[in-house]
Amino acid sequence: MTTPAAGEVRIASNEDVVRARQLVRNAASEAGLSLVDQTKVITAASELARNTLVHGGGGSVQVERTVDARGRTGLRIVFTDDGPGIPDIEQAMADGWTTGDGLGLGLSGARRLTDEFELESGPGKGTRVAVVKWIH
Repeated sequence: MTTPAAGEVRIASNEDVVRARQLVRNAASEAGLSLVDQTKVITAASELARNTLVHGGGGSVQVERTVDARGRTGLRIVFTDDGPGIPDIEQAMADGWTTGDGLGLGLSGARRLTDEFELESGPGKGTRVAVVKWIH
């Protein structure tokens, strides 16, 4: 179950990537995540926002509080774009694989930094990445 959105940011420029990171920073702090977990989720969100802009041609991020069936609370962050999609998700998730100038650690790094990671994509279908960081 998710609660009303903490916010949404359109991602169409480098300034929007900064705005998305700030939105996640504020929501993580308000949610009560530890400083270490705040740093992890902000880093993951920064990488995913950059991917949304660079590889997806822009899109959006939505941040919301969430509660699972066991009553755990956390922060759910969903990035979406209508870009070209990812033709080979397994390859894209491999450390070091990149189609750009980066280190190829964005998707795999975000997966390691968060507690839950979902990726939906395909050629011509855009990409949706949802991550959750639970409050411990």
